[in-house]
Amino acid sequence: MSDPQQHSLATIRRYYDAFNAGDIAGMIDCLSDDFVHDVNEGDRRMGKDAFGTFCAHMSETYKETLTDMVVFASVDGTRGAAEFVVNGQYLKTDPGLPEAHGQTYVLPAGGFFTLKDGLITRVTTYYNLQEWIRQVSQ
Repeated sequence: MSDPQQHSLATIRRYYDAFNAGDIAGMIDCLSDDFVHDVNEGDRRMGKDAFGTFCAHMSETYKETLTDMVVFASVDGTRGAAEFVVNGQYLKTDPGLPEAHGQTYVLPAGGFFTLKDGLITRVTTYYNLQEWIRQVSQ
């Protein structure tokens, strides 16, 4: 793909398609070796290994599918964003958060990306943690 904007759009879509399929390896295939992950209300993770560990924890704790996906990319393909709805189920208590007992939640969220050479070098995810807590505490 020679159009950098279209290439970045395709990479971001592939990343989220892998997420929805529960394919951690597929997500990691979209990442550069110097990848950085900034998660809402959490610590920065550096590298693919740290990201894989995070994803494995998330898979045990939450079951999520993203819908209503809209993906954007800059003309030069170096920046991107996605807006979506998280449709989830809280499976296992995450330390410091309310106790899990299978609660479901629906939450708007988004991700911001930096890309280089067709791979994601950074993703930052945002959502309203207080709204999530409200939903799972009912």
